[in-house]
Amino acid sequence: MAGTGGSLVARMIGAAMLSTDTFEEVEHDETATGQAATVVAMVAAASAIGASGSGLFAAGWAAVAAVVGWAVWAGLTFVIGTKLFDGRATWGEVMRAIGFAQAPGILLILGILPLMGLWLWAVPIWMMIAGFIGLREALDIGGFKTFFTILIGAVAYAFLRALTPF
Repeated sequence: MAGTGGSLVARMIGAAMLSTDTFEEVEHDETATGQAATVVAMVAAASAIGASGSGLFAAGWAAVAAVVGWAVWAGLTFVIGTKLFDGRATWGEVMRAIGFAQAPGILLILGILPLMGLWLWAVPIWMMIAGFIGLREALDIGGFKTFFTILIGAVAYAFLRALTPF
C-alpha cells in the first residue's frame, strides 16, 4: 500500500494490513500525532463498549488502559529502543507508530455481541504484530533488536502493572 495521502481511515487500514509504507508515512508526518491519538481514543471507546457486558468498572478500565497503555508502552519502547539498541527515532515517531498499531483494536467493540469474545483473542496478537512492524520502522532497527525492545518493554510494563492496585 503506497502513501495514503494523510487520510485517517486509509492510514488505519494500512496499519491494520501491516503496511510498512503506512508506518513509514505516519512516522515522518508530524501532523499525524493527533490522528494517532484519535486511533487510540477510538480503540479505547471500542474496548469500553466491548467490555461493557462485564460491568461499568470493566468498561471504564478498558478505556483507561488503552490510553495509558499507549503512553507507557511508547515511552518504554522509545527509551529501550534508542538507548539500548541505538534506534533513531523521536518520541513523536514512536507515539505515532504505536498509536496506529492499535488500529485492529477497533474490532474489540464486537465483544458486546454474544459469543464474539471467543474470537477476539486474536485482536491483541494482531495489535502486537502491528506494533512490531511500527516500532521497527520508527526506530530504524532490525527485527532482532525490535523483538528484544518489545520483550524488555513487556517485562518492564508487566512489572509496572504489578505495582498498581488495580
